[in-house]
Amino acid sequence: MTDAATLERDRAGDDDPAGPEHVDVLIVGAGVSGIGAAHRLREQYPDRSFTIVEAQDARGGTWWTHRFPGARSDSDLFTYGYRHKPWRGPSIAAGEEILGYLDEVIEEDDLAGHIRYRHRVTGLDWSSADRRWTAQVTRTDTGEQLRLTAGFLWMCQGYYNHDEPYTPQWSGTERFEGRIVHPQAWPDDLDHEGARVLVIGSGATAATVVPAMAGTAEHVTMLQRSPSYWFPAPRVHELATLLEPLDLPADWTHEILRRQYVQQLDWLATTGRDDPDQLHEFLVESIRPLLPEGTDVEKHFIPRYRPWQQRIAFVPDGDFFERMRAGRVSVATDTIDEFTEKGVRLSSGEVIEADIVVTATGFDLSVFGDIPFRVDGEPVDFTRRVTWRGIMISGVPNMAYAFGYFRHSWTLRLDLVNDVIGRIFDRMAERGASTVVPQLRPQDAGMELRPWVELDNFGPGYVQRCRDRMFRQGDRDPWTHMHEHDHERVALPGADVDDGLQYH
Repeated sequence: MTDAATLERDRAGDDDPAGPEHVDVLIVGAGVSGIGAAHRLREQYPDRSFTIVEAQDARGGTWWTHRFPGARSDSDLFTYGYRHKPWRGPSIAAGEEILGYLDEVIEEDDLAGHIRYRHRVTGLDWSSADRRWTAQVTRTDTGEQLRLTAGFLWMCQGYYNHDEPYTPQWSGTERFEGRIVHPQAWPDDLDHEGARVLVIGSGATAATVVPAMAGTAEHVTMLQRSPSYWFPAPRVHELATLLEPLDLPADWTHEILRRQYVQQLDWLATTGRDDPDQLHEFLVESIRPLLPEGTDVEKHFIPRYRPWQQRIAFVPDGDFFERMRAGRVSVATDTIDEFTEKGVRLSSGEVIEADIVVTATGFDLSVFGDIPFRVDGEPVDFTRRVTWRGIMISGVPNMAYAFGYFRHSWTLRLDLVNDVIGRIFDRMAERGASTVVPQLRPQDAGMELRPWVELDNFGPGYVQRCRDRMFRQGDRDPWTHMHEHDHERVALPGADVDDGLQYH
């Protein structure tokens, strides 16, 4: 009799009698999250085999795909960098500098031989009988179909849909005689020197690309439907300047500045939650003296939402406003009626002429890379599953995922999450278990399943567009997510790795 596992192998088309290559841990994604996960395996579990599969041509994730002018961090690198590796440099860094930092980690941990680029995962299947995952993989350079198996799956692919950025549909775009580009698909041959540039959007990308392009463009206009909050953060913290003459060891300086930035971010997040009026006044008044005389602050810089309900646009050294004062950047607040041959007509009737239109209109979230999951042959509908502490998913065995903060540096949460995953690995070893799976407890019967994020807490466009495709959260621990760092830096180290988890 032919068993189900044999039929499954036959369907996969694997004619290698030795079977697919097997590793203890398969990491999906070679960005900040995946490289951090690999470091943790190297450091704590040197005897475990692992492979990182990455769909892109190189490491870095966002920092590899985002090549628009001025691409830089909008979080400080003292908290965006890894806890184990001190950041040396200004607190706000360009994409190339961040890639260099990741290259150092890859070299120091000898990770290069473990990373397989141009390997796109197209399916993931868990077998309880075999107690392993099977990954269907396509080589994007050759089209070759591969299979890999792993005892544990670590999803570190990030949350961007890198292949399909979000662009609204506007009337008349086909008539426009200039070029329309999206920052996620920046063309190598685009020359904006002396050009009239229109940037649509006012989020973190616009805050970056506008001052960068304004350096050589004739003029840059930022068009927004409604204003955003801005914060003119210094590239070099004043505390770093005070510490420099002391000639402290690099790791001392890193830890001092890291703690300072954590405190600053905690204050911004908690004040936005507990006293939004105070934070609103702080943010608006911080930019008011930087604006050109006569700026209509109410129209262009007073948002309609509560502070931190969307991301704050961090502006290093106020460079955006410096370009405004120099007359190289202007801001328009209106909606688009249609594109014309020479530019864009606004709902007010005003026409903004442009040679280049940059659609900095955001992105869409990707649910675990939009990879189909199956558990024992059954497709996994993540909209019916609930998160375990923002780290694992109910009913999905031996799978953890990396998800950072929105209001703090992404990596600040990764270090906490990786600590918990390490404790889960240790508990599995203590119990002699090969499988761990989150399962709702008897007291969770009938628990309300809530959206993975409440829009009145955090509701930018990319969250609203994708909320119905995401997994859920519950109304109690350990089935909740989207806590702030001031809560999780205590809660995650103290999390009970038996509560809601079953080991077999």
